[in-house]
Amino acid sequence: MSNLSISQRGIQMPASPIRKLVPFAEKAKAKGMHVYHLNIGQPDIETPPAAMEAVRHNHMRVLEYSHSAGNESYRRKLAGYYNHIGIDVSFEDILITTGGSEAIFFSFLACLNPGDEVIIPEPFYANYNGFAVEAGVQVVPVPSSIQDGFALPPVSDFEKLITDKTKAIILCNPNNPTGYLYSRQEMDTLKDIILKHNLYLLADEAYREFCYGGTHISAMTLKGAEQNVILTDTISKRYSACGARMGALVTKNKGVLETVMKFAQARLSPPGFAQILGEAAIDLPADYFDSTREEYKNRRDALVRRLNAMEGVFCPNPGGAFYAMASLPVADSEDFCRWLLEEFSFEQQTLMMAPAPGFYATPGLGKNEVRLAYVLNVAEIEKAMDCLEQALKIYPHRTAGKPVV
Repeated sequence: MSNLSISQRGIQMPASPIRKLVPFAEKAKAKGMHVYHLNIGQPDIETPPAAMEAVRHNHMRVLEYSHSAGNESYRRKLAGYYNHIGIDVSFEDILITTGGSEAIFFSFLACLNPGDEVIIPEPFYANYNGFAVEAGVQVVPVPSSIQDGFALPPVSDFEKLITDKTKAIILCNPNNPTGYLYSRQEMDTLKDIILKHNLYLLADEAYREFCYGGTHISAMTLKGAEQNVILTDTISKRYSACGARMGALVTKNKGVLETVMKFAQARLSPPGFAQILGEAAIDLPADYFDSTREEYKNRRDALVRRLNAMEGVFCPNPGGAFYAMASLPVADSEDFCRWLLEEFSFEQQTLMMAPAPGFYATPGLGKNEVRLAYVLNVAEIEKAMDCLEQALKIYPHRTAGKPVV
């Protein structure tokens, strides 16, 4: 009998809380149900046709390896894009990655040793947990609260968690899953913390283009912290091109960039066709994001209005991205989300949301919260909210709820 076993790392690797309910959704669809997917950040906005055409009409005879840092032509154009939005970098400060995920993972590998700690405001993007397990890094959460819309926790909350093992802070801005848009004051507070304690700031800015009423403050613009900041980016959300798997790691820290390059060389090169798509997308008209931003804002407004009109439900108004977190009058959001798919039906329809506990590292937090991705059009969001409103009226484990004011 073989003694083959699974690695401890594999055992510790968490399953995606965003995708774990997929089997229940598939069974619901097999029974003829229409499922409104508010569980995952897959936009329904069309990928720019001009970018798709650049791939279709490319006449290369051999799909070669690119430079391990990515095609220079793409990096030069990307540097121009950053310069245009006030981020002063050259193409030599940029390394192209296989999605934003690889940029985050490479940051962990280059900046942290196994056993080191990274502080992350929670709730946070669930896959940070997975990258941490892969790199042998310990996530230390600093809780934010739905009561104040998930604003940055106080400096004292960060400092009481900093030890000699702490090497970095991660910030997603605008935030996934909360949609919170961090202010200039909050970004300056983070700058003070990382400089005082000599930490890296790993800045995930995947949703930069989607801010509603506020201004995005890039971590790359924090004066005096240039050597501490590592920007991770992606075209997945910016151009609704999630399947391209095209990201970037940007930093002024040459030691970090040289180290990341070694990991990049080990995986040879980023995807060829995706670089062509990404390069072509940079040539889109300057007003390209105006219509998509307005569409997401309308969706946000419809979703938040409907949620807050429901008895016992509270949803702070997110300032960016395309996610909202809501507290529901339920004791266990995982049970409720599963029940919606297994037992509930309203006019042969139901909805799928992401239970919030998967976005927290602190046990017990987020038990009555869900994340909703407003990636459907307004008419479908209204229908999904009709389902949720009816479901909350008949859910057998409904609680009184605690609306937040």
